[in-house]
Amino acid sequence: MTWTTVGWYIIGALGLIIFLSLTVMVLTWIERKFLARIQQRMGPMRVGPHGILQPIADVIKLISKEDILPSWADKPIYWMAPIAIFVPAIAIWVTIPFSESLVLQNLDLGLFYVAAISVLSVLGLVMAGWGSANKYSMLGGLRAVGQLISYEIPFIMAILGVAMLSQSLSLIDVVNDQSNIANIIVQPLGFLIFLAAGLAELGRTPFDIHHAESEVVGGPFVEYSGAHWAIIQLSEYVNTFAIAALITIMFLGGWSWPSMPFSGIAHNFLSLIWFLVKIYAVILLIFWIRGTYPRLRIDQLMSFGWKVLVPVSFINIVFTGLIRFYNLHWSILTALSLISIGVIFYLIYKTPQHSLKKDSIRIISAKDAANNPPENYGDINVR
Repeated sequence: MTWTTVGWYIIGALGLIIFLSLTVMVLTWIERKFLARIQQRMGPMRVGPHGILQPIADVIKLISKEDILPSWADKPIYWMAPIAIFVPAIAIWVTIPFSESLVLQNLDLGLFYVAAISVLSVLGLVMAGWGSANKYSMLGGLRAVGQLISYEIPFIMAILGVAMLSQSLSLIDVVNDQSNIANIIVQPLGFLIFLAAGLAELGRTPFDIHHAESEVVGGPFVEYSGAHWAIIQLSEYVNTFAIAALITIMFLGGWSWPSMPFSGIAHNFLSLIWFLVKIYAVILLIFWIRGTYPRLRIDQLMSFGWKVLVPVSFINIVFTGLIRFYNLHWSILTALSLISIGVIFYLIYKTPQHSLKKDSIRIISAKDAANNPPENYGDINVR
């Protein structure tokens, strides 16, 4: 490797970081306006036309704010935690292509690299929780460990299902394999598994249990402020953009067009635009889920991971393996996936809810209490 090659890699890495930073600023504005629209509000409106310069004002505010270090914190771990969160968020983009010719490094084991880097994200959360020496931070860190380890299994199994379909671990090969038909049609079950596991890996609604403001007051990040908190937020949105890009590459055909009348530079440019349009469509889906669904309880989150996603991810692998081994038509896998999705939703819908326990509290009006004395309600506490 020559110095020229090293220089190009450095320039490419800096360009990637600048692009992702600008993308995060755009995403924060889109999310705030999109959620405001869902909640019948206007969102940011004061800084620039329709608040379009609000992300710049937020960056200036966060950089200029004081970094407060708790006196009881474990200082080396406290300062290193944001870096441990930020580095995997950037490192995963080394092998994510924007087109067939626009990628920092096309790895033959790209899907394996993505799965390996995704495991490292939990390290920074644990360091932030431990280094802050705060009970809420520690609880959030422990929740993050349990959640990310649980959902890492279906996350990797969904990636394995795509690799079995394309017979390759290269992300570019995965996109080229979808030139005729996208994997979301062939393997809709795998798409839903990867979407749910990806949301859990991001810690976004409804899987944001490890930094739930109403329970653990922000979790591992409760003691962070200023530039360090800005790095943590930057990493979260970079990871959101990465998950959306992976969904686009693995299930939506990436930059592939059904038919393209252009060639050369025009083809590459339009393919890039088409790829970004798909990514932002997935991001809007993620934002819509945040604005629509409530947060799961921690017991519901863990039950959904181990009792639903993990078994279903293995079923998806079995179906895909049978189709590949016997060389059957892809429509059979689609039918099996759709039947499985229907059965899963039916079982979830029909699962009996827990009935009221005897020590539950029942609220009774004064009129009913006067007509029916409290001693007639048995062991139930009446308020």
